Amino acid sequence: MTQRDLEGYAGAWPDITWPNGARLAVSVVVNFEEGAELQVGDGDARSETMGEVISVVPAGKRDQGQEQIFGYGMRAGLWRMLDALDETAIRSTIFFCGRAVERVPALARIVVERGHEPAVHGWRWRPHADYDTRETEAADIDRCVETITAATGVRPAGFFCRGGESPWTRSLLAERGFLYTSNGFDDDLPYWDRTLPGAPLLVVPYSLDSNDMKFFHPNGFVRAREMVDYVTDALDVLEAEAERGLPRLLNIGFHLRIVGRPARLAAFRDILRLLAKRRGRIWIASRAEIARAFIAAVPESP
Repeated sequence: MTQRDLEGYAGAWPDITWPNGARLAVSVVVNFEEGAELQVGDGDARSETMGEVISVVPAGKRDQGQEQIFGYGMRAGLWRMLDALDETAIRSTIFFCGRAVERVPALARIVVERGHEPAVHGWRWRPHADYDTRETEAADIDRCVETITAATGVRPAGFFCRGGESPWTRSLLAERGFLYTSNGFDDDLPYWDRTLPGAPLLVVPYSLDSNDMKFFHPNGFVRAREMVDYVTDALDVLEAEAERGLPRLLNIGFHLRIVGRPARLAAFRDILRLLAKRRGRIWIASRAEIARAFIAAVPESP
């Protein structure tokens, strides 16, 4: 049986007040991965099947329709979303896939110049659990860091990959001095992974429920308002817990090709406006800022 930590803080959370005095921190994430997905036209054995519809193109055939569905995110969705972020003065964390940045480095630079934190989202939009060797994964992480740094002028300090990590991912990140990983879906607060052979690595958990990918899932959101209502409920519950002195973190994830579409942009825009209105009661911060604040409050030593 594998070792799994199912206790976490065991109901005794550390006493953290975020830098602005709030007990609830909120992280807004925008995924920048279009152009890094699996595509036969790029030499892959099959094309990504998840999109506006399930692809009907046979495996092994180029799927230009899926290429264009992804392409919409860069060509159109990005600009709407950047404007909405500017309107509310909210700075997000950008999960950059390396090959997406390689294809459009000028767009990646614009995003970071507008104040958003770059983080590594893998070289490709694929699970790192797919890697068969430590060396291959390490090479892709290094290539991703170098590509993002060259394009944006800022070295990424955080990591999140699609799906799950490999057995080596966290060790590779710790060896390279990453500030945090976000491949954790198991808590409402950051925590230290002390199981690694060297220094511990901070996990800043992410969420897949308050995430616009559910617009692409049959049991998820349909109308934009449904995601706004869902996030509102999450905020209400976590704020009530924060008022009782419990520190918390809410993660909200978005994708250029999903909420960048006109009918779904309202979800992104209205959630940002909702956060802006509650600014006095919550701390809206990048994931790197959240990581550094947690480290200051809860040092890595036991």
